[in-house]
Amino acid sequence: MNIGDTIRTYRLQKGMSQGDIEKRTGLLRCYLSRVENGHTIPSLDTLAKIAGAMDLPLSQFFAEGGHSNGSKGVPQLSDDEVRFLSQIRRYAVSLNESDRKLVLAMVKKMATSSGR
Repeated sequence: MNIGDTIRTYRLQKGMSQGDIEKRTGLLRCYLSRVENGHTIPSLDTLAKIAGAMDLPLSQFFAEGGHSNGSKGVPQLSDDEVRFLSQIRRYAVSLNESDRKLVLAMVKKMATSSGR
């Protein structure tokens, strides 16, 4: 999945220029070009600004429809799920393998106990 291609596709579908996105977000057109061409990867906050400028939910950038990443059956994520997973990702980089396994075990335990 190339997020820049996804952004460009939605922008063009909406009939918007990079200048339109610039006006709505304050992000420079040259930055948007770098994102769309894959030279820069935007932060989640920046993606949220871009999605808002196009009147799209943030999760739309991660949807499977029309943007095949080789995986089948991957569920579409809500905005809350994307935010939650982004937070987990941010903190997970500082964990060692043992701590990651512990966190995963805790999440599994909480998920199975909440189903009762």
